Amino acid sequence: MKTNIYVLCGGRSVEHEVSLKSASAILNALDREKYNVYPIFITKEGIWCNLGLLEHKIENVKQLQRTSTNTISNSIGEFLTNQFKQDERNIIFPALHGKNGEDGTIQGLLELIDVPYVGNEVLSSAVGMDKVVMKDIFKKYSIPQVKYTHIKRNIWEENEELAYEQIEKEIGYPCYVKPANSGSSVGINKVDNREQVIKAVKEAFLYDVKIIVEQEITAREMQLSVVGNEHPKSSVAGEFILERPFFDYNAKYIDGTLIPVVPARLKPEVSDKVREMAVKAFKVLNCYGLARVDIFVTDNDEIYVNEVNTMPGFTSVSMTPVLWGATDGTTYAELVERLIDLAFNRYDQKKSILNSRCIK
Repeated sequence: MKTNIYVLCGGRSVEHEVSLKSASAILNALDREKYNVYPIFITKEGIWCNLGLLEHKIENVKQLQRTSTNTISNSIGEFLTNQFKQDERNIIFPALHGKNGEDGTIQGLLELIDVPYVGNEVLSSAVGMDKVVMKDIFKKYSIPQVKYTHIKRNIWEENEELAYEQIEKEIGYPCYVKPANSGSSVGINKVDNREQVIKAVKEAFLYDVKIIVEQEITAREMQLSVVGNEHPKSSVAGEFILERPFFDYNAKYIDGTLIPVVPARLKPEVSDKVREMAVKAFKVLNCYGLARVDIFVTDNDEIYVNEVNTMPGFTSVSMTPVLWGATDGTTYAELVERLIDLAFNRYDQKKSILNSRCIK
């Protein structure tokens, strides 16, 4: 009997379009001899649309998009009630990025309906999404990182001048202003003075009620993919040729100007060290399945962990599959299959623990 796999895509976050690109690649990679493939499109308004059994390849992300006027849509409750049958093998691949996708909310929903799903669970997803909480945990475990501070929207609204003084006193210029909960470089700005920081803070608060401000350092940013459950392994490091001060949304997903260098240009001992640090960060955040860990390396080979992405971009040319291809020759389809296996293994492990408690 085939396994039913439901690929969630779209969603309510600002990374809606990125999700469609990831989902298209995943859908095309799934073996139709092994899986019944069902794309589930979530509109920007939060409506879940079951697009039915997909037997063909996706040639354009528009094939996944629907509106309330041209599709049969279910509420979340109807969808969850009607989709899964007890006598069939089901799994969900949440190819969702950003809020309501990789922040633990979808993961919590999937835990409630007791269905296996690919990727990180509630805790690691939530912590990985909130950059402030993530960095606070890194500090607890002595994981090196750049100086940072955070400001909540209500504090800023009550006294803007005090908020700007906090940034200048604790971090200084130049620095980066970011929404605490966001991804794909949305709402992020580099600032060099008070005028710029005022504008950047206002923009960042459009995306979240909490912002984080980080010190700028002169370094190259390495990206590493970590895959596994109890015994995770890191890929080789990769980097992009720097053509901009930082990789904003357009550079990542629209302009096509980024040139990946894989493996990254690192001394062997530094390469080993960043791979070890990536696995440590993965474990500290209690990750399962996969994550992409971004790490800064200075000219003096100092290492600073930047962040962990618990559901990184997953197109066929995204860094995650590219890194594993360079590490051990893993193909995109093989990586997808590996993540599905890890999801079932984790689900079976949790069910075994639950059953053992029930027996007692």
